[in-house]
Amino acid sequence: MSASDSLQNLGWRPFFQAQVELNSDLRPARVMNVHRGRIDVAFDGENAAIDLSAKAAAMGITVGDWVLVDDGPQVKKRLDRIGVFQRRAAGTAGDLQLIAANVDTLFIVTSANRDFNVARLERYLAIAHDAGAFPVVVITKADTVDSTDNYVAAASGLSPGLLVEALDARSAEQVGVLRPWCAEGQTVALLGSSGVGKSTLTNTLTGEHIETQAVREDDQRGRHTTTSRSMHPLPQGGWLIDTPGMRELQLVDVGHALDEVFSEVAALAEQCRFSDCAHEAEPGCAVQAAVADGSLDPDRLRRYRKLQAEDRRNSESIVQRRSRDKDFGKMIKTVMAGKRQKKGGKH
Repeated sequence: MSASDSLQNLGWRPFFQAQVELNSDLRPARVMNVHRGRIDVAFDGENAAIDLSAKAAAMGITVGDWVLVDDGPQVKKRLDRIGVFQRRAAGTAGDLQLIAANVDTLFIVTSANRDFNVARLERYLAIAHDAGAFPVVVITKADTVDSTDNYVAAASGLSPGLLVEALDARSAEQVGVLRPWCAEGQTVALLGSSGVGKSTLTNTLTGEHIETQAVREDDQRGRHTTTSRSMHPLPQGGWLIDTPGMRELQLVDVGHALDEVFSEVAALAEQCRFSDCAHEAEPGCAVQAAVADGSLDPDRLRRYRKLQAEDRRNSESIVQRRSRDKDFGKMIKTVMAGKRQKKGGKH
């Protein structure tokens, strides 16, 4: 196997090759795991653990990224991404948490019980569209109910042409419907809240054994099993990224993706009399007219507006935080420069 073939098996694309200078001594590597202050990477035919310098840590490296490394090996550059999954970190005013990068297909995992939540699926779909990943909704625990028809219909109605698969995550035969997206050089990721069967699905797809947790009987919600993000090889030659269960998934800077998920609302909004229509009580509002004649579900509109408001709020908070950090940095430099000047003036 040639070095280029090996890189392609890891998911290398012309998009990344275009960022590498000709005759460069730096080697491309894909990030397999991210730890505190360290990453595990795969080269063309070998693996390495790399301690991150302060400069490399500041690059914001996440699992699935491509980096260029020297003979140290030390990370010298993070390549631009095809796409990245991110969210506003829980409990912060403006920090971003990177989830995974350069993913081709996102398996949005939910289950045929009380965890099934249309509003949460819409969030995951927005994240998939924003990251340029092809979404597939996977409804697990199909073996626990008499019929999954209602679950499949509810999920399928969220977006035209959306693929939805209902299955028993323990069954290799049923999980086989997902294998076309797991081919050589392809990267898939699992995203879903705790207890929906992501670890079980990962076990079946990879043949590995990842510990699973039982679902609590009182509310049918699960406990966290996966606590970090990592890439797992798939028998078909692809790669799978498992992620921790995330019930709180705050959207950031995904306005265009929301318009894709709620395409019918966005199309109606273009027909409103005023371009800045808030779709409340404005005259000539095509959106409210559709609600009135029953062609648009008012709950669907309510969720769209709620996610829009959340996205604007979170995006603005990050911009403001970056501005404050920048201003604070300038102030520190000014103060330090003044101290040096004062010290230099003493004799």
